[in-house]
Amino acid sequence: NSLEVIMSEFIESVRTNMRMRGYALSTEKIYITWIRRFIHFCNLEHPKDVEVAKIEEYLSYLAKEWNVSVNTQKVVLNALVYLFQKYLKREVGDLGFRLATKQRHLPSVLSRDEVALILAQLEGRNRLIIELLYGSGLRVNECLDIRIQDIDIKLGALVVRNGKGRKDRQTLLAKSAVPQLKIQMDMALGVHAKDAVAEIGPAMTPALSRKYPNVHNKPAWAFLFPSAKQCIHPLTGEVCRYHLHQTGVRKFLAVAVNKSGINTKRVSCHTFRHSFATHMLASGADIRTVQELLGHNDVKTTQIYPHVLGRHHSGASSPLDLL
Repeated sequence: NSLEVIMSEFIESVRTNMRMRGYALSTEKIYITWIRRFIHFCNLEHPKDVEVAKIEEYLSYLAKEWNVSVNTQKVVLNALVYLFQKYLKREVGDLGFRLATKQRHLPSVLSRDEVALILAQLEGRNRLIIELLYGSGLRVNECLDIRIQDIDIKLGALVVRNGKGRKDRQTLLAKSAVPQLKIQMDMALGVHAKDAVAEIGPAMTPALSRKYPNVHNKPAWAFLFPSAKQCIHPLTGEVCRYHLHQTGVRKFLAVAVNKSGINTKRVSCHTFRHSFATHMLASGADIRTVQELLGHNDVKTTQIYPHVLGRHHSGASSPLDLL
C-alpha cells in the first residue's frame, strides 16, 4: 500500500545518508533492520511525527517482551539515536531509559592441546585461517580482511587495518604459520593476476576506488583469502573480487571441532582469540602488551583474561610457536 511505499522510500533515504557518512555496511544493515522494526512498532507512523518518548517505550518493550541482551539494547539505542538526531535532526534528550546490567562472563578458552587437536583436523588454507585467529589473536573478519600488503614475514608481523572501532594495529605473526602463508600468498597473487587481465580488482571502499583507479594492477591490495567468485560491489557497482565469507569459516570449523571430539566446550572462531590472549598471559606476556595486540581501547576489557588464569604474567611470544 501507499504507506509501505512511503516507508520504503524513507528507508532508502536513510540508507543513502548512512553511506554518505561512511558507516560500515554491517552497521548499515543492522541499523536499517532495527529502524524498520521501530517503524512497524509505531504502526507505520512516519518517524518525523513520532513522539521521542516512543524510543523509550520500544526499548522497554524489547527488554521486557523479547528479553534481548544488553548488547542488543545498545545497538537498538544507537540506531534510533542516529535516526532521530543525525538523520531527522531531532534531539532525543534524556530518554530516562537504563540499560540492563551486563553480567561479566568468562570466555570459553581452549587448552593448547585442544587447539592442536582441532588444527590437526584441518589442512591448507582452512588450517591457516584458524592458525592466524589463534596465533595472532584476530577476529574472523580481521583475518579475512588481510591483504598482501598487510603481511611482513621478515618482521613477523601482521597489520590489522580498520579493525573494531576503525583502528589499525600491528600484531604477531607466528613463524610456524609462514610456510603455508607463503603458499596462500602465491595462490592469492595468482587469482589477482588473472583478474587483472580483465581489469577486475579486489573490492575497495568508494574512497579507495577513486584514489586507486587501477587497483587491478596493484598486487599489494589483493586479499590473502580471495572469494572463489567475482561479485558486484554494493556501493560502487563495480565488478570486483571480495574475500571469503565468514559463514564458510564457521562451517569448516564446526566440522573440525566435531572430528576432534571436543564436545564439552562451545568453540567458535572467537574462541581462538580468547585462547590467544589467555595463553599469551600464561606464557609471561604483560597485560598491556596483550591489550595492544588485541586492539582493546581499555585495559579493563583485557583484564577478563587474568581471571581465566587466576594470575598475572609478563613477557611475550606467539602461543602458536609453543604447540
